[in-house]
Amino acid sequence: MKQANNLSKRGIKAAANAMRVDLDLYYQVLENPYHPEKNPTGAIPMNMAENHLGWELLHEKIQHICRQQTLTDWTSSYGDPAGVLSFREAVCGYFERFLKVKPLDPANLACSAGATAVIEMSSFLLANPGDTAVIPAPSYPVYTADLQVFSGVERYDLQVEMGKAISLVKLDEAKSSIKASGSECKLLILTQPDNPTGKIYTLQELNQLADWCISNEVHMIVNEIYGMSLIDTQHPTITKDYPTDDCFHSFLQVIEERKSPFLHFWYSFSKDLGISGFRVGAMYSHNQELIKGYRNVGLSHAISNYTQWLMQEVLTDTAFMDRFITHSQAALTENYAAIIHTLKSLKIPYTPSYGSLFVWANLSEFLQEHSAAGEEKLWLDIFHETGILLTPTNGFGHSEKGWYRMVISSQPLEGIQEAMRRLSSFVSYRRA
Repeated sequence: MKQANNLSKRGIKAAANAMRVDLDLYYQVLENPYHPEKNPTGAIPMNMAENHLGWELLHEKIQHICRQQTLTDWTSSYGDPAGVLSFREAVCGYFERFLKVKPLDPANLACSAGATAVIEMSSFLLANPGDTAVIPAPSYPVYTADLQVFSGVERYDLQVEMGKAISLVKLDEAKSSIKASGSECKLLILTQPDNPTGKIYTLQELNQLADWCISNEVHMIVNEIYGMSLIDTQHPTITKDYPTDDCFHSFLQVIEERKSPFLHFWYSFSKDLGISGFRVGAMYSHNQELIKGYRNVGLSHAISNYTQWLMQEVLTDTAFMDRFITHSQAALTENYAAIIHTLKSLKIPYTPSYGSLFVWANLSEFLQEHSAAGEEKLWLDIFHETGILLTPTNGFGHSEKGWYRMVISSQPLEGIQEAMRRLSSFVSYRRA
């Protein structure tokens, strides 16, 4: 007998829609992971944006803290829903040191349990249900759910030519189109380094976009969740991909110069530190009404006090953090270079990355049809024939078919090299 559905309309929708279409396959991979000796034919996950390259160092550090440091009494009590002051001071110090911007005021920082919570809180407070966020495509697929589920904010994918700056004319056109549809353009969301392309923005671009947003009263948010996951563009395997000497500039520089209520910064420690399970995210803004609202309704998204204590102990050990970031960026660069070396040898197009945990590669040559169904079939074919699980293409919002995201940080270099050996065999077979 079929059970009557007694959920709300929201509950029915939530129960019917999986968070990601690749989760079932991902769980299969976790049951059969590749290991060079124990399971050489095992599967290799390159779909989930996790960074395991520095965990051994961080694990040792956390174990040391738990054994040697005295737990403070405030961890057992209620605290500031936006983060206790000592923790927010430690986070600001981390940003100042590694994003090279100072001084930052912890009064402008609000923290929540992970990036999703930060996005939900920000969109809830900055936009009304039915309003629209403009996001340059391709971009993080789960922005859609993060904006929609609790805040009811719609996503507009702004098509941007690979390697080109965002056109202010296109932004004007997007705003007009959104207005004509009965919605309001309230947010412009950028990610830098970008997910999935690894693109970064020049200070000139950031300032031009800030000018447009302030004049149009659109909230500009830059998500720098990969801000410390930078690629060494001078690595000999990849240096020819970077004819200009571009470097990463944090949007915090623009925020601190302008102090506008329309400019905001997102961050999470999930990617750069590889601790997605810790659930630690942050927002920085000079909009004090936003910070006040964040604090007033943020209890359900608050970070546990124990996690805040542990994180501040890690972050304030600057010698350790210097060593960790240096190690992590070096390992990330080696993995990236190994993939690019293979793609170049196979003559597979890709977008040169300045940072993030990804390679964005064009496998359209192997599509049997240029459609969503064709993309899904190729994705499944690659998995079933090689054991490599890439990120599925749906949800990135781009119009050109055949681009796939490869996560470069979920495996040590040996695992990446094995994945590239298998991909090379797949390509050779398909081209034969």
